[in-house]
Amino acid sequence: MSLNVNRSVTDTFYRYKMPKLLAKVEGKGNGIKTVIVNMVDIAKSLGRPPTYPTKYFGCELGAQTQFDFKDERYIVNGSHEATKLQDLLDGFIRKFVLCPECDNPETVLSVQVKKNTLSQSCKACGHSGLIKGGHRLITYIIKNPPNVNPASQGASLTKGKRSEKRNKKNGTENGGSPQNGSDDGEWNDSVNKNNKNIEEDDDDDWAEDVSEEAVRRRQAELSEGVKSLAVFDDAEKPEKDRMDLFYKFLQLKMSSNLGSKLNETDKELLSEAERLDVRAKSALILAELLFDKNILQQIKTYKRILLRFCHENPKTQKYLLGGIEQVIQLHKELLLPKVAHIFKSLYDEDILDEEVLLEWHSKVSKKYVSKELSTEIHAKAEPFIKWLKEAEEEESEDEESEGDVEIEYDDRARISSLKEQVAAPAASANSNQKLKNGDDDDDELDIDDI
Repeated sequence: MSLNVNRSVTDTFYRYKMPKLLAKVEGKGNGIKTVIVNMVDIAKSLGRPPTYPTKYFGCELGAQTQFDFKDERYIVNGSHEATKLQDLLDGFIRKFVLCPECDNPETVLSVQVKKNTLSQSCKACGHSGLIKGGHRLITYIIKNPPNVNPASQGASLTKGKRSEKRNKKNGTENGGSPQNGSDDGEWNDSVNKNNKNIEEDDDDDWAEDVSEEAVRRRQAELSEGVKSLAVFDDAEKPEKDRMDLFYKFLQLKMSSNLGSKLNETDKELLSEAERLDVRAKSALILAELLFDKNILQQIKTYKRILLRFCHENPKTQKYLLGGIEQVIQLHKELLLPKVAHIFKSLYDEDILDEEVLLEWHSKVSKKYVSKELSTEIHAKAEPFIKWLKEAEEEESEDEESEGDVEIEYDDRARISSLKEQVAAPAASANSNQKLKNGDDDDDELDIDDI
């Protein structure tokens, strides 16, 4: 079975396909592990080395990963369901495969070793830019560029220079056995014994530089790594905590992206809300942080973000209405008289649907503000709601009138035809009756008429 590479695209004729992820749990107890059976085929569909998505799973799940290049076995420690890994793969595709401009997967990764940066270029639209976000996988990719064959680099791709120097010193550069029973020697003996080429996680090289600046940099990287390991725990937190996380995330984006530039982070904001499973209720936070007394202008400024969350999503729209009620409460004197204009602006920009607005107006609720204020807001919105209903009724009447004209035309056509058919036999009958009675039309002629 194949899936769309970008699973948010529902088109069955979407040209970019990948195999459905297959996972097999092996072992038990502390030795339990999950083997991704078709990781090579998936990676080929994505145009990425199979080590990258596997390593991404390890970062997101806080688990070690193992790569068996000879037998093409890509392993994540622990027991993990295929559906969960498939969802995580969507996250990898979003961050490291799809173009941020056109959502096309025809992208190429390139590493600038001297600058210690990872960039992505799109063959479809020509977009090129750095991949940012501080994800632990970025560090891994920089150390293991995509143009290098992983299996050709020996037992461990991420073995630090300290180990290499020690192996040179002990005469083991070409695969000999290290002396003094070192850990690396034991590990390599195990690899040779099982005739496998397995990579273990060892991302951090602690002996390369011992200057104060290098130590600070490594500590910062370690903090980012620990943060990424804790990401998967967020979904298990109570809803209030997840809402707080999204609130802080949006605040951070607003502090670094002023004004309309914040619109450029719309996909990232939605992705974070979906990761935290608070997409619908996140509209309350959007209203709180994006709107103030200048809400009429801000609706236009942040239209792209609001559409990203609310388009064809009535549930999110209802929460946005609740958030707007709270904003009106904070700036009651200024915004209460403008309620009708606010709702019309949201309607004109296609952020709120007609059905949602009519349903909201049908019931006064004290869920977000006091019942008294809610009643006032509903009263101020009455002119707009009345206009909305009248426009709907006029449209309905126009449709009905068009239908009536067609029906009337058909009926008349039938009636006219029927009259002609009835009139013809009647005339014939009258004529026959006159002949029987001996009447002649000429006898009935009036000379005056002539």
